[in-house]
Amino acid sequence: MSGIVESAGTEAGGRPPAGQGGTVRRALLDAALEVFTERGYTDASLAEMAARSGIPVGSLFQHYGGKQGLYLALWEEFREEQERRTAATLASERGRGVDDPVVLFVAGARAYLGGAWDNRRLGRLFAEDDGPSGFDALRRQWDRAWVRRNARLLRVDERRRAGRVRVSVLTTVIGGAARELADCVDETEAREIVGEVCGILVHLSTPPG
Repeated sequence: MSGIVESAGTEAGGRPPAGQGGTVRRALLDAALEVFTERGYTDASLAEMAARSGIPVGSLFQHYGGKQGLYLALWEEFREEQERRTAATLASERGRGVDDPVVLFVAGARAYLGGAWDNRRLGRLFAEDDGPSGFDALRRQWDRAWVRRNARLLRVDERRRAGRVRVSVLTTVIGGAARELADCVDETEAREIVGEVCGILVHLSTPPG
């Protein structure tokens, strides 16, 4: 699998109106994403989000409590989708009998990077330094959990500092590539980035012998 598959509606910014099959929450989140990506978090206006979604500001507060709640809901959605995509890929690979930790790790990384491309508008948003108070700490917490999951996948002894450093470097490579994909506009180039990075990961994740 290439991991580079365009998700319908994600980059185009289109959404069904609230009265045509879209839920209130979906309409609010889609409007929030549009405004956040255009204005940044600090300058984003709740009134503009409400106007674009066609839903009253009061309903926005009822569902999300304000601008911070909308931003964090988008982050949670992005994070959960990346984890779901990666877990599904690993389950599929294991179902085919794949047991090599490096092969599994690279397959998971390819799935994650595919998600970074598919959801690049969200990726661009979260790569910015303009977010709600406490978001950086939340992101660092998730990054640490990500490193621990990768260590288990690669069967690295986390008690050894060298092993922890190796997994941290590998995870940083994936995160850096995801940020590049967030800024990418060409699918062919995105495929090249994913292929290049996966080749690097194969090399770096092989234990020294």
